[in-house]
This record gives sequence, structure tokens and C-alpha cells, in this order.
Amino acid sequence: MFIAKRLISLVGILIAMTFIVFSLQQIIPADPVRAIVGMNAPRATAEARRKELGLDQPLPQRYGRYLSRLAVGDLGVSTRTHRPVAVDLAHFLPASAELMLAAFAVGITLALAAALPNAAGHGGNAVATGIIAASSAPIFLVAQVFALILWYWLGWFPGGGRLGPDTPPPDGPTGLFVLDGLLNGHPSTSIEALYHLAIPALTLALPVAAALGRALTSSMTGVLRQTYVRTARAKGLSEFAVVRRHVLRNAAPVPVAMVGLQFQQMFMNILIVEGLFAWPGVGSYLVQAFAASDLPAILGVSIAFGGCYLVLAALIDVLQALLDPRIEAR
Repeated sequence: MFIAKRLISLVGILIAMTFIVFSLQQIIPADPVRAIVGMNAPRATAEARRKELGLDQPLPQRYGRYLSRLAVGDLGVSTRTHRPVAVDLAHFLPASAELMLAAFAVGITLALAAALPNAAGHGGNAVATGIIAASSAPIFLVAQVFALILWYWLGWFPGGGRLGPDTPPPDGPTGLFVLDGLLNGHPSTSIEALYHLAIPALTLALPVAAALGRALTSSMTGVLRQTYVRTARAKGLSEFAVVRRHVLRNAAPVPVAMVGLQFQQMFMNILIVEGLFAWPGVGSYLVQAFAASDLPAILGVSIAFGGCYLVLAALIDVLQALLDPRIEAR
């Protein structure tokens, strides 16, 4: 019942979001027709284009047409690139997806490295201290410090881009260079892509690691005090087995809920990180759209990522219900 209610509410929230975005298009004084045909185009040309786009129709009819276009993936046409926003997103999204996946993987790994010793009663550790210290600074400052140390001083990792200038992008179905390099039998390309991912992914991962680490430490500490954990230890199970079999699963609902919030935070941070590291993703595309006042691109990216966030939040709620049957019983 809980899952069904959550999915129904997801549909309602998605419809409300589309209405808000549609309303913004009507309120903002920018004229999309003049942005397409040019400010000096004849009035007859602008009116013909307005009629072609359906902008001369009543608002309810225009909203229905807007929903029908969204249903088939039509997010409008960018006034800067003159291509459909969906096509631009398909081009830039794999780079952002690869960066965010790498950042989540690094963030979860660091969170576990920080939380497990603390929850086990071993006190603070260098990983937890370093994560808290680094995540307390603004993300642009952390990015610049990492670039200065790891790229400029030590030369361990590249300072920008997805690949070196002499390495051709791998052909593949996913657009994820690490995976496509492996699928094409070019592990050297995958390794180079990982090197380019290192600094921006670590920068994005630190806020994730700090939030998940705190949540996991608090949740695990409460679970470790439960009677069934003491019983498992009394049966002779090793500490690793106790944590793996009994603690992590029962402590998971709180950190899982935190993942959705961190996805939202990561989307805001990725605008800064992609700009600083010349990463050709959706963040860079959106920054350029803001600079060019490209309203269709801005709203198209907003509704695409807003929809992704809402779907992810619903999936996290469903996963929490599966992990904790008490949620399903509500």
C-alpha cells in the first residue's frame, strides 16, 4: 500500500512541476519567438512562427500541448545551439552521469571508511577527520586546492577534461568513457579516463561522504546496542560477520534516505566543478545557457533533472520500505 501511494504521489508531483515550469515560461518577459527568428525579422515571419509553435492558442490548450510534447521527450529548442534540448542533453549527459557515478562510488567508500571504525568504538580516524575538514570548506575552494596539490604540484592527475588531447574518445553505446573503453578492448583509454575523473570526482564526493558518514555512524551506533547484536557476538560470530549480516542492513534506511538529498546537492555542486575542470557535461551546458539567456535550455534541463530527482526520491522511499517493513505497514 505504501509503495502504491508513493507512486501515485510521484505522478501528482511531476504534473505539478510541469505546471510550474510552464507558468514560468508565460511569466518571464523574454519572447521565445524573437529569440528563434531574430529581433530584426519581419513581423509577419514572427507571427507565422508563433502560430507554428502554437503560442497563439489559449493557455489550457498550450499547457496540454506542452504535456504532450514532454511525453515524447520534446523539451524545446535551444536558442543558443538551435538544436532540440533533448539532443543537447543526450550529448552532454553521459559526461555528467559518469562524473556523478564516480563521485557517489568514492563518497560511499569514504563514508564506510569513516563510519565503520567510529561505530565499532575505535574512536576518530584520519579519514573521518579529513572528510569533515574538507567538506567544511566551499566546494570551489576544495576544487582549487585539489587541483593545486594533485595536478600542479605533484602531477599525479590531469587538471581538466575527460581525456588527453591525443586520445580519441571511445566509440560505445553508453557515452561513459571508462566503460566504453573496456567494451572496445582499450583498457588504456579507460585508465586515462579514470585519471581524469579523479580530482573532480573526489571534489564532488566529499560532501556525500561527510553526510553519509555521519548518518551511517549514528545509525550503526544505535543498531550495535541492540540485543540481537549482542546475541550474535555471544554465538561466536566475528565482528566483521556481525556488521555484515546484522548491522549494515538494519542501519541502512537512514543513509539510504540521505542519498536523495545528496543527489540534489550534487546537482548544484556539479555546476561549479564542471566549470572549474572543463568537464563537458550538463553543468557546463547549463552555465552557457544562463550566459546566453537560453530560456528553453534552462527550463528543459531543469525539468529533466527535476524529474530525475523526483523519480530517484520515489525509488529511495520504495527501497526504504523494502529494507524496513515497518514503513510498508504504515
